[in-house]
Amino acid sequence: MNAANAAGAGSSKPLKKLDDLLDSTLMAKLDAIDVVSRKIFSGKLQGERRSKRRGQSIEFADYRPYVHGDDLRFVDWNIFGRLDKLFLKMFLEEEDLSLVIALDTSASMRAGNPDAFDYARRVAMALAYVGLTNQHRVSLVGFSQGRIDRASNLRGRRKAADVAQWLLAREPEGASGFEDAMRLVGTTRLGRGIMVVLSDFLFHEGFEKGLGMVAGRGFDLYALQVLAPQVADPAREGGVSGDLVLVDSETEAETEVTVTPELLRIYRERLDRLCGALRGYCTRRDIVHMVVETSTPVDTLMLEYLRRRGLLR
Repeated sequence: MNAANAAGAGSSKPLKKLDDLLDSTLMAKLDAIDVVSRKIFSGKLQGERRSKRRGQSIEFADYRPYVHGDDLRFVDWNIFGRLDKLFLKMFLEEEDLSLVIALDTSASMRAGNPDAFDYARRVAMALAYVGLTNQHRVSLVGFSQGRIDRASNLRGRRKAADVAQWLLAREPEGASGFEDAMRLVGTTRLGRGIMVVLSDFLFHEGFEKGLGMVAGRGFDLYALQVLAPQVADPAREGGVSGDLVLVDSETEAETEVTVTPELLRIYRERLDRLCGALRGYCTRRDIVHMVVETSTPVDTLMLEYLRRRGLLR
Protein backbone atom coordinates (compact mmCIF):
# COMPACT_ATOMS: atom_id res chain seq x y z
CA MET A 1 0.00 0.00 0.00
CA ASN A 2 1.22 3.49 -0.72
CA ALA A 3 -0.04 7.03 -0.32
CA ALA A 4 -1.55 8.59 -3.42
CA ASN A 5 -2.36 12.27 -3.88
CA ALA A 6 -5.41 13.66 -5.61
CA ALA A 7 -4.72 16.61 -7.88
CA GLY A 8 -5.01 19.93 -6.11
CA ALA A 9 -4.14 18.69 -2.59
CA GLY A 10 -2.94 21.48 -0.30
CA SER A 11 0.45 21.83 1.35
CA SER A 12 1.70 23.42 4.54
CA LYS A 13 3.84 26.55 4.79
CA PRO A 14 7.43 25.80 3.71
CA LEU A 15 10.01 25.44 6.48
CA LYS A 16 12.93 27.81 5.95
CA LYS A 17 14.73 28.36 9.26
CA LEU A 18 15.33 26.91 12.72
CA ASP A 19 12.41 28.83 14.27
CA ASP A 20 10.07 27.20 11.72
CA LEU A 21 11.17 23.79 12.96
CA LEU A 22 11.31 24.57 16.68
CA ASP A 23 10.01 27.81 18.16
CA SER A 24 11.51 29.39 21.26
CA THR A 25 8.48 28.61 23.45
CA LEU A 26 8.73 24.85 22.88
CA MET A 27 12.52 25.02 23.03
CA ALA A 28 12.31 26.43 26.57
CA LYS A 29 9.98 23.61 27.62
CA LEU A 30 12.29 20.98 26.14
CA ASP A 31 15.21 22.27 28.21
CA ALA A 32 13.69 20.56 31.24
CA ILE A 33 13.32 17.03 29.78
CA ASP A 34 15.59 14.21 28.67
CA VAL A 35 15.40 11.03 26.62
CA VAL A 36 15.15 7.79 28.58
CA SER A 37 16.76 4.47 27.77
CA ARG A 38 15.11 1.28 29.00
CA LYS A 39 18.44 -0.55 28.76
CA ILE A 40 22.06 -0.09 29.79
CA PHE A 41 24.47 0.91 27.03
CA SER A 42 28.19 1.18 26.51
CA GLY A 43 29.79 4.29 25.06
CA LYS A 44 33.24 5.53 24.14
CA LEU A 45 33.04 8.75 26.13
CA GLN A 46 31.95 9.55 29.65
CA GLY A 47 28.53 11.10 29.31
CA GLU A 48 25.37 11.93 31.18
CA ARG A 49 24.01 8.38 31.29
CA ARG A 50 24.86 6.25 34.34
CA SER A 51 25.13 2.51 33.83
CA LYS A 52 25.51 -0.47 36.12
CA ARG A 53 28.70 -1.35 34.33
CA ARG A 54 31.79 -1.14 36.50
CA GLY A 55 34.18 1.53 35.29
CA GLN A 56 36.60 4.21 36.40
CA SER A 57 34.44 7.18 37.34
CA ILE A 58 34.64 8.86 40.74
CA GLU A 59 31.62 7.16 42.37
CA PHE A 60 32.50 4.08 44.38
CA ALA A 61 30.47 0.92 43.67
CA ASP A 62 32.00 -2.19 45.30
CA TYR A 63 35.11 -4.26 46.03
CA ARG A 64 36.35 -7.47 44.46
CA PRO A 65 39.41 -9.64 45.16
CA TYR A 66 42.57 -8.71 43.27
CA VAL A 67 43.62 -11.06 40.45
CA HIS A 68 46.93 -11.12 38.60
CA GLY A 69 47.08 -8.39 35.96
CA ASP A 70 44.69 -5.93 37.67
CA ASP A 71 45.71 -2.28 37.84
CA LEU A 72 47.47 -1.71 41.18
CA ARG A 73 46.27 1.91 41.23
CA PHE A 74 42.82 0.65 42.27
CA VAL A 75 43.98 -1.55 45.15
CA ASP A 76 42.62 -0.44 48.52
CA TRP A 77 45.80 -0.38 50.60
CA ASN A 78 43.92 0.37 53.81
CA ILE A 79 42.13 -2.98 53.54
CA PHE A 80 45.44 -4.65 52.67
CA GLY A 81 46.95 -3.22 55.85
CA ARG A 82 44.12 -4.63 57.97
CA LEU A 83 43.49 -7.99 56.28
CA ASP A 84 46.76 -8.63 54.44
CA LYS A 85 44.71 -9.33 51.32
CA LEU A 86 44.43 -7.37 48.10
CA PHE A 87 41.03 -5.96 47.12
CA LEU A 88 40.24 -3.81 44.10
CA LYS A 89 37.95 -0.77 44.30
CA MET A 90 35.28 -0.61 41.56
CA PHE A 91 33.38 2.45 40.44
CA LEU A 92 30.20 3.24 38.53
CA GLU A 93 31.00 4.32 35.00
CA GLU A 94 29.20 7.20 33.33
CA GLU A 95 28.28 5.95 29.87
CA ASP A 96 27.42 7.68 26.66
CA LEU A 97 23.95 7.42 25.13
CA SER A 98 23.35 7.65 21.40
CA LEU A 99 20.12 9.03 19.91
CA VAL A 100 19.54 8.02 16.28
CA ILE A 101 16.67 9.68 14.38
CA ALA A 102 15.73 8.07 11.06
CA LEU A 103 13.63 10.29 8.79
CA ASP A 104 11.63 8.97 5.84
CA THR A 105 12.38 11.27 2.89
CA SER A 106 10.34 9.37 0.30
CA ALA A 107 7.73 11.18 -1.79
CA SER A 108 4.73 9.70 0.02
CA MET A 109 5.60 11.82 3.05
CA ARG A 110 4.30 14.91 1.19
CA ALA A 111 0.72 13.60 1.27
CA GLY A 112 -1.91 15.62 3.13
CA ASN A 113 -2.04 18.98 4.87
CA PRO A 114 -0.22 19.40 7.20
CA ASP A 115 1.94 16.91 5.36
CA ALA A 116 3.81 14.12 7.13
CA PHE A 117 7.26 15.25 6.01
CA ASP A 118 7.24 18.73 7.54
CA TYR A 119 5.63 17.38 10.70
CA ALA A 120 8.27 14.64 10.97
CA ARG A 121 11.02 17.24 10.50
CA ARG A 122 9.60 19.28 13.37
CA VAL A 123 9.50 16.22 15.60
CA ALA A 124 13.04 15.25 14.55
CA MET A 125 14.27 18.74 15.44
CA ALA A 126 12.59 18.63 18.84
CA LEU A 127 14.00 15.18 19.66
CA ALA A 128 17.47 16.14 18.46
CA TYR A 129 17.38 19.30 20.56
CA VAL A 130 16.57 17.27 23.68
CA GLY A 131 19.47 14.93 22.94
CA LEU A 132 21.92 17.75 22.23
CA THR A 133 20.91 19.72 25.31
CA ASN A 134 21.61 16.68 27.50
CA GLN A 135 25.00 16.04 25.88
CA HIS A 136 24.02 12.80 24.17
CA ARG A 137 25.42 11.84 20.77
CA VAL A 138 22.79 12.59 18.12
CA SER A 139 22.82 11.10 14.61
CA LEU A 140 20.29 11.64 11.83
CA VAL A 141 19.59 9.39 8.85
CA GLY A 142 17.38 10.42 5.92
CA PHE A 143 16.29 7.67 3.56
CA SER A 144 14.62 7.32 0.18
CA GLN A 145 15.24 4.88 -2.65
CA GLY A 146 18.83 5.16 -3.89
CA ARG A 147 19.71 7.89 -1.37
CA ILE A 148 20.76 7.80 2.27
CA ASP A 149 21.87 11.05 3.93
CA ARG A 150 23.54 11.15 7.34
CA ALA A 151 24.66 13.60 9.99
CA SER A 152 26.50 11.62 12.65
CA ASN A 153 27.71 12.06 16.22
CA LEU A 154 26.57 15.60 16.94
CA ARG A 155 26.84 16.74 20.54
CA GLY A 156 25.99 19.90 22.49
CA ARG A 157 23.36 22.62 22.22
CA ARG A 158 25.44 24.58 19.71
CA LYS A 159 24.91 21.79 17.16
CA ALA A 160 21.17 22.54 17.01
CA ALA A 161 21.80 24.91 14.08
CA ASP A 162 23.59 22.09 12.21
CA VAL A 163 20.64 19.76 12.81
CA ALA A 164 18.22 22.40 11.53
CA GLN A 165 20.35 23.01 8.43
CA TRP A 166 20.47 19.29 7.71
CA LEU A 167 16.70 18.87 8.11
CA LEU A 168 15.89 21.92 5.99
CA ALA A 169 18.11 20.61 3.18
CA ARG A 170 16.13 17.37 2.85
CA GLU A 171 13.40 17.09 0.23
CA PRO A 172 11.17 14.03 -0.35
CA GLU A 173 11.61 12.09 -3.56
CA GLY A 174 11.12 8.58 -4.90
CA ALA A 175 10.30 5.42 -2.99
CA SER A 176 11.38 4.68 0.55
CA GLY A 177 14.59 2.64 0.48
CA PHE A 178 13.73 1.72 4.07
CA GLU A 179 15.39 -1.68 4.11
CA ASP A 180 18.73 -0.38 2.79
CA ALA A 181 18.73 2.46 5.32
CA MET A 182 18.05 0.18 8.26
CA ARG A 183 20.75 -2.22 7.09
CA LEU A 184 23.19 0.71 7.10
CA VAL A 185 22.15 1.81 10.60
CA GLY A 186 22.38 -1.74 11.89
CA THR A 187 25.95 -2.16 10.64
CA THR A 188 27.32 1.37 11.19
CA ARG A 189 28.92 2.41 14.47
CA LEU A 190 26.38 5.04 15.46
CA GLY A 191 26.52 3.99 19.10
CA ARG A 192 23.93 2.14 21.14
CA GLY A 193 20.94 3.77 22.74
CA ILE A 194 17.64 5.04 21.39
CA MET A 195 16.47 4.98 17.78
CA VAL A 196 13.35 6.76 16.55
CA VAL A 197 11.99 6.07 13.05
CA LEU A 198 9.72 8.82 11.66
CA SER A 199 7.80 7.51 8.66
CA ASP A 200 4.34 6.83 7.28
CA PHE A 201 5.46 3.17 6.90
CA LEU A 202 3.52 2.99 3.62
CA PHE A 203 6.22 1.00 1.87
CA HIS A 204 5.72 -1.02 -1.31
CA GLU A 205 8.27 -3.53 0.01
CA GLY A 206 6.77 -3.73 3.49
CA PHE A 207 8.36 -2.84 6.82
CA GLU A 208 9.33 -6.24 8.27
CA LYS A 209 12.80 -6.65 6.76
CA GLY A 210 13.77 -3.06 7.48
CA LEU A 211 12.76 -3.11 11.13
CA GLY A 212 14.36 -6.54 11.46
CA MET A 213 17.72 -4.96 10.54
CA VAL A 214 17.72 -2.80 13.71
CA ALA A 215 15.48 -4.68 16.16
CA GLY A 216 17.57 -6.37 18.82
CA ARG A 217 20.72 -4.48 17.81
CA GLY A 218 21.10 -2.63 21.10
CA PHE A 219 18.56 0.12 20.42
CA ASP A 220 15.46 1.09 22.33
CA LEU A 221 13.45 1.30 19.12
CA TYR A 222 10.47 3.60 18.51
CA ALA A 223 8.38 3.49 15.31
CA LEU A 224 6.40 6.74 15.00
CA GLN A 225 3.95 6.29 12.15
CA VAL A 226 3.21 9.83 10.94
CA LEU A 227 0.00 10.23 8.93
CA ALA A 228 -1.81 13.31 7.65
CA PRO A 229 -5.52 13.47 8.58
CA GLN A 230 -6.51 13.02 4.91
CA VAL A 231 -4.41 9.84 4.73
CA ALA A 232 -5.78 8.49 8.01
CA ASP A 233 -9.36 9.10 6.84
CA PRO A 234 -10.04 10.64 3.40
CA ALA A 235 -13.67 11.27 4.38
CA ARG A 236 -12.70 13.61 7.20
CA GLU A 237 -13.09 17.39 7.02
CA GLY A 238 -15.37 17.36 4.01
CA GLY A 239 -13.34 14.56 2.46
CA VAL A 240 -13.19 13.65 -1.21
CA SER A 241 -15.94 12.55 -3.56
CA GLY A 242 -16.77 12.01 -7.20
CA ASP A 243 -14.43 11.01 -10.02
CA LEU A 244 -10.71 11.50 -9.30
CA VAL A 245 -7.38 10.68 -10.85
CA LEU A 246 -5.04 9.46 -8.11
CA VAL A 247 -1.30 9.64 -8.71
CA ASP A 248 1.03 7.44 -6.68
CA SER A 249 3.56 9.93 -5.33
CA GLU A 250 6.42 7.41 -5.50
CA THR A 251 5.79 5.45 -8.71
CA GLU A 252 3.76 8.16 -10.51
CA ALA A 253 1.27 5.50 -11.57
CA GLU A 254 -2.21 6.93 -12.25
CA THR A 255 -5.50 5.37 -11.24
CA GLU A 256 -8.98 6.65 -12.06
CA VAL A 257 -11.45 6.10 -9.24
CA THR A 258 -14.98 7.05 -8.30
CA VAL A 259 -15.07 7.83 -4.60
CA THR A 260 -18.02 6.18 -2.91
CA PRO A 261 -18.78 5.36 0.73
CA GLU A 262 -17.99 1.72 -0.04
CA LEU A 263 -14.58 2.61 -1.51
CA LEU A 264 -13.76 4.74 1.54
CA ARG A 265 -14.75 1.87 3.80
CA ILE A 266 -12.41 -0.51 1.96
CA TYR A 267 -9.59 2.05 2.16
CA ARG A 268 -10.01 2.47 5.91
CA GLU A 269 -10.10 -1.30 6.43
CA ARG A 270 -6.85 -1.76 4.49
CA LEU A 271 -5.13 1.08 6.35
CA ASP A 272 -6.31 -0.32 9.69
CA ARG A 273 -4.99 -3.73 8.65
CA LEU A 274 -1.58 -2.27 7.76
CA CYS A 275 -1.35 -0.29 11.01
CA GLY A 276 -2.46 -3.34 12.97
CA ALA A 277 0.19 -5.51 11.31
CA LEU A 278 2.86 -2.93 12.11
CA ARG A 279 1.66 -2.65 15.70
CA GLY A 280 1.66 -6.44 16.12
CA TYR A 281 5.13 -6.80 14.62
CA CYS A 282 6.47 -4.09 16.94
CA THR A 283 4.86 -5.61 20.03
CA ARG A 284 6.45 -9.00 19.35
CA ARG A 285 9.91 -7.41 19.02
CA ASP A 286 9.78 -4.95 21.92
CA ILE A 287 9.45 -1.93 19.60
CA VAL A 288 7.24 0.96 20.69
CA HIS A 289 4.75 1.81 17.91
CA MET A 290 2.65 4.98 17.80
CA VAL A 291 0.34 6.38 15.12
CA VAL A 292 0.72 10.16 15.13
CA GLU A 293 -1.52 12.39 13.04
CA THR A 294 0.00 15.62 11.78
CA SER A 295 -2.86 17.58 13.33
CA THR A 296 -1.37 16.74 16.76
CA PRO A 297 0.58 19.73 18.14
CA VAL A 298 4.27 18.89 18.39
CA ASP A 299 4.41 20.13 21.98
CA THR A 300 1.56 17.78 22.93
CA LEU A 301 3.38 14.86 21.29
CA MET A 302 6.66 15.67 23.02
CA LEU A 303 5.49 16.73 26.47
CA GLU A 304 2.55 14.35 26.91
CA TYR A 305 2.38 11.37 24.53
CA LEU A 306 6.09 10.52 24.34
CA ARG A 307 6.43 10.94 28.09
CA ARG A 308 3.62 8.45 28.64
CA ARG A 309 5.29 5.99 26.25
CA GLY A 310 8.57 6.23 28.16
CA LEU A 311 10.77 7.96 25.58
CA LEU A 312 11.02 11.25 27.47
CA ARG A 313 10.95 12.28 31.10
